[in-house]
Parts: sequence; C-alpha cells; structure tokens
Amino acid sequence: MGVMRFTGANSRDAMRQVREILGDDALILANRPTDDGVEILAMADDAVGNLTSTPAPASRAASPRSATAESDNEAARTEPHLPAAPDANEESADLRSMSARLLSEMQDMRALLAREQSRRHPEVDCTGRLRRILREAGFSHDFAQELVTGLPRELDKTAPDDERPLAWLQRQLASQLSIGTDEDAFFQAPGITALVGPTGVGKTTTTAKLAARYVERHGADRVALVTTDSFRIGAHEQLRIYAELLGIPMVALDPDQPVDSLATRLMGRRWVIIDTVGMSQRDQRIVEQIAQLQGGRVKVHMVLLLNAASQPETLVEVVQRYRAAAISANSRLDRCLVSKQDEACRLAPVLETIIRHDLTLCFVSHGQRVPEDLSLPDAASLAARALATRSPLTEGEESAPARSPLAGRQLLGQGRRIALSLTRLRARVPGFNMLERAWDLSAASTAEQQDNLSSLLEHSSHATPATGLLWSPRRAASRSDWRLPDLCVDAEGLPRLPVRLQHRQPAGDLERLKAALAHQANESSPFQLFPTLPGSTIRDELDGSSIRWLARAQPATRVIHQGESRSVSRLASLFEGSGHLDTRLRGKAVKASLAKLRVSLPPSKRDSDEACQYVHLWQATLYDKERGQQLGKRYWLSPLEETHSARPLLQVALNSEGLEQLTREAMSTLTAWLPAGTRAELFLALAAGIAAVTLHLEHAGDEDAMDLRAELLELLGTRRRRRDTALLQALLQLFATREAIRHIQSSEDAQ
Repeated sequence: MGVMRFTGANSRDAMRQVREILGDDALILANRPTDDGVEILAMADDAVGNLTSTPAPASRAASPRSATAESDNEAARTEPHLPAAPDANEESADLRSMSARLLSEMQDMRALLAREQSRRHPEVDCTGRLRRILREAGFSHDFAQELVTGLPRELDKTAPDDERPLAWLQRQLASQLSIGTDEDAFFQAPGITALVGPTGVGKTTTTAKLAARYVERHGADRVALVTTDSFRIGAHEQLRIYAELLGIPMVALDPDQPVDSLATRLMGRRWVIIDTVGMSQRDQRIVEQIAQLQGGRVKVHMVLLLNAASQPETLVEVVQRYRAAAISANSRLDRCLVSKQDEACRLAPVLETIIRHDLTLCFVSHGQRVPEDLSLPDAASLAARALATRSPLTEGEESAPARSPLAGRQLLGQGRRIALSLTRLRARVPGFNMLERAWDLSAASTAEQQDNLSSLLEHSSHATPATGLLWSPRRAASRSDWRLPDLCVDAEGLPRLPVRLQHRQPAGDLERLKAALAHQANESSPFQLFPTLPGSTIRDELDGSSIRWLARAQPATRVIHQGESRSVSRLASLFEGSGHLDTRLRGKAVKASLAKLRVSLPPSKRDSDEACQYVHLWQATLYDKERGQQLGKRYWLSPLEETHSARPLLQVALNSEGLEQLTREAMSTLTAWLPAGTRAELFLALAAGIAAVTLHLEHAGDEDAMDLRAELLELLGTRRRRRDTALLQALLQLFATREAIRHIQSSEDAQ
C-alpha cells in the first residue's frame, strides 16, 4: 500500500481517519494546515518492507500507546529517504519540518493533559464526588468530610450523572442550618433588640429595616431607635434620617450609660432597636460594649451580624470573639443575621460558620432598600445556591489536610446529628415524643410510673389514630414471659405509635375488636391483620362493617378446595400468579412473588352446620434479591380477591415480621441501661415502641426516611449487614445520649 492523503476539519478528525483506514501502527509522513483544515500523509506499517531505502521506521500514528517524542525525531531524520508518493511530489521541505514540529506539539499537549489528570485524581466514588463538590463550593475539608460521611447506602453506587446524590447533599446541608422560621414571633415579642458586629457589616441599614418592620406591625408611637455609635458622625446622621422618615424617636446611649437609663427616655416604647458601634473583632472594647448592653435589669436580645462576603477565617473569629464577650457578661449570643448576601461570591463560608457554631439564622439582608431587602432565610434555597457556585480547586487546596483535631470534629458533628435526628423523628413519627416522655419516666419512682404511664399511653393513643391494626398473639412471645403489643399502622402501612399493650385491652376478642374499630372510627378504609384465622363471630362482625382483614395461615392449616380438605402447602401447584412486591426481611432486600387461590373455610368444631364461607388463600414466595435464593413461603387467608386491594395488607404483614425479634433485642439492651425499679410494662412499651420506629424507618421508601436512616447509622459508627438491628441500636443510643445531655444541662442549671 502506498502513501495516502487524509484531510480533516482538525487534527483529531484527520487522525481518526488514519486509524480507521491504516490502524494504530500507521506511519505518519507529514501533516500541514490547509484552507479546509488539516492534511496528513500516512502509509501502512507493512508497506515499510517494500521501501528501497528506509534506514529506520517513521513515526507511528499519534496515540497514547505509541506516539513519543523519540518517534517524532526519527520521522524527521528518515523522511528524506522515503520514496516520494505520486500525490506528494510537490511537497516542499518545509512541510516535513512542519510535520515534526506539529507532532511534537501534540505530544507535549498530551503529556500536559496526562500530568493534569494524574495531579487532580478525579474521584470515581459517590462520596468522593460529593466531597469535591463541597470543597469547590468553598466549604472546608473538615466540614465536607463530615457532611458526606452519612451518605445513604442506596446512593453508594450511583453513576456520576445521577442527580439523586446532589439532591441528598442539598438536603443534608439545608438540614444542618438552624432557621428562625417564625417572623411573627421575632417582631411580636416586645423588648430591646441590639444588633452587634464588626465595622462595615451593615448594622445601621439593617437596624432601619427592622425598625420599619416594627412600625408596620405596631405603629410609630411604640417603636424607638437607639444608637451607641458616637464615633462616626455619618452613621449617627444616617440613623437619624431613618428615624425621621419612620416618625420614631432616636436617642443616643453614651458608653458610660447603662441600658436601664433608656427607661425614662423612652416611656411607652415597647419595641426598641439598638444600633451598636462597629468594632473590629480584635478590639478589646467589645467586652465593654456587651457588658454595657447586659449590665442592667432589662434584658437585651442580641443579634450578631455576619457579612456574607467575608473570608472564612474572619467569620470564625467574629463569632468566637463576640460570643466570648457575651459569656463574660453572663449572657448568650445564639442568633445571627447574614448581611450583604447580594455582594457575596460564595455563601459556603458564612453557612459553614453558622452551622459550626450552632447559630440560629433569623434574617438575610440582600440589598440597600429599606425595608424590602430583608427576608426570612430559606434553608433549601441557601443550600442550593451555595452548591451551585463552585470553582476548581487549586493544587494547594486539593491536598490540604484536615485542620481541626479529629476528636473535636467528631464530637461537634455528633452533637449536631443527635439534635437533627431527634427533630426529624419528632416530625416524622407521630407519638415519638411519647417515647421520650416514657424514657424520662423510667427515672421516676414506681408509683409515679404507674400513675403517669396510663395517662401517657391513653392520651397518645387518642392523639394518633391508626388506619390498620396488627393483632399480636394472645400467648407470650417465645422464650419470654411477656406478650407482644398490638401494632398500629398508618395509611402507608408503616408502624406508628403508641403500641397497644395487650393487658390494657379488653379481655374478649369481640370486645377487643370493637375497641379497635372505635379507635379507627374516623379513618378511611380501615383494616385488621390477625396472627391466626379469627372465629366466625369476629369474621361476621368484620364483614358486616365492610372492614378489610387478613389472617396468617400456617403450612399445615386446612382449607376446603373442590370439596376436599387439604393443607395449604399441598395446594402450591394450583395457585394463580398475582404479581410481586418488595420488602425487607431480617435486614435483607426481599422480593415476594404473590399467588392466590379461591378456597372455603372448614366449619368450626362447635358448629358443624356453619355455612360455607369462601375466601382467598394468598401465598408469597420470598427470594433474596441479591442472591436469588428462596427464603421460604408465607400464607394468608382473606376475603379480598383483587390484588390491588390485598397488596397493602400483604405488605404490612411482611413488613411487621421483625417486630418480635427487635422488641426482644431492645428489651435486652434496656435491661442494662434503665434503672432497676422500672416497671415491666414501661419496659415493654419502650422496647416495642422503639422496635416499631425501627420498622417504620426500615420499610419507608421516601427520601426523608433514607436521610434519617443514614444519620442514625452514622451516629452508631457502623454499617452492619443487618440494617434493621443497626437502626434499633442507633435509636437506643440516641435515647441514651439524649438523657446524658439532659443531665449535663440540669447540672449547669443547678450551678
């Protein structure tokens, strides 16, 4: 094969043609720019043997495997000895030199790209990608590492283009922010509010914005402005102009005057805003300023202003110095306001500072207009904006080590996770605060436990009605002397609180059913799930009330099919497939293949003349979704025929199978943790309640549940294979840690 000419729009296009026709071992003879793009002369490698004068091979087609600077130089030396191609007789010597130069530049470019890729080490796992996003947004190495540690298992293996991990990251960041969401509470409560912070953060303008909001709500005759800034005449004059426009008085408070002196000067003014003098965070007079504000009988509520455009180190120093000054004055500084959001290139530094120091963000200022440019913060929007503003990391930032001590970082992170997890559980699981009160009750005397537990369970039971009720057997649980409580479930089939202790329910099954139906009176489509087939009286009551029901059947349970009494396990070949559903069993993801068969119930022994009642026998064959291994079969009896009607009840029945095992494990742990005088029924209510919350979290499929599971497992510090037992232990540890924190707070209050 002779020399061939290839023309492309650019070098890459021309080289692609060379590879397609001649392969990766093609010899590049020359290339040059043309009016149409780039032109390359090349020939096949096997054509070298036909050349009459070829002292050394020419360069290979440029590729990461074979293109080197050495081959480029060799091509330049051997090119004059190659026989001229018929189409290249008019090529000049400058074309050959251009070929060597262009190939050399291509090699340099590839080497540069390779070095850049090896230096940056792009992350391939999901955790690494999210960590890089946080770092590029401006969050510190420590904070990024801490935030992504709790990535849910469901997102571990997601592809780079999957949007769910980024959505999770935004939710995590937003959840870390403590937001003052009640604007009415801020402006309604009378008192004195002082804005503090360093120079240039916008205190005077923000003071005017707040004053305007107070005037709108309460009228000009009840609001006043105070300034302590006697150093800057311009600031004093600016605030005076704002006061005149609002029709409210403005008074000056000298450094040697206590706040109490305002009482005689501002008679009848119930809402007072103080614009303090701006001081550098390193100015020792900050302590004197805070002491002046907090030195009187009147309480002054302080709000710290943080400039969103400040450097991270500056923001941290501001918070630390002003908080230290507040502590020295026996006060607290827990609220903040972010100013100059519109001037900030990045929000990450100020958001991280707020989160790190557990500040509550009350307002965000984003302009100079009074009072329009002041709004309540939206955590989700702030998080999304912070992550959307990203810049590539420099080499120094890429390799920057963690700066804070590991133990301290973990302690701060764990404290935030505990508070956040408790807040989320209270919002998600109705009746969760009942478990908290029951835990606290365990420290009381036996008499107090008896008196308060009854009212606690009764009140919680009426406050959280249930769509469905899972009946537990009347017998004691295996290897124990206690009976498993009945379990309430919501419309989604998820367990809810409180559990219904059996010894507090009516004695007879019919009375027990009537009490349950009364509890469900206001629920749409209520249902009952039984551990065994209920008697005919119960079935008649259910059918007469149009209540859906499902009863567990054992493989040896006998039914009538085509006039013959047979055990349900012997009818396997006759079942009709009815789809499948997904669940989790013993911590594993399980697929349940559903099937059904129409049968009739045998008459009871006491009434052989009982009318034949037709029901449907449901079967679920369980498979391990990861291994495909069959895990067993389950059977139920129900009058429900349609799959869409029976599916929710079948789902609840499967989801609740772990209740007894989890309750037993919870009781074992609580025995070692709770006081020895704790009543047995309080033990059982706590253990079964925590087990019910575990099942709720284990089987919930929404994003909030996924995030909460990840937080709890991270609190436990492990990712066990059995997710259900890990969640149970995490919840138990959460309660124990909560109790320890309460003891610490009580000790501080006592001092």
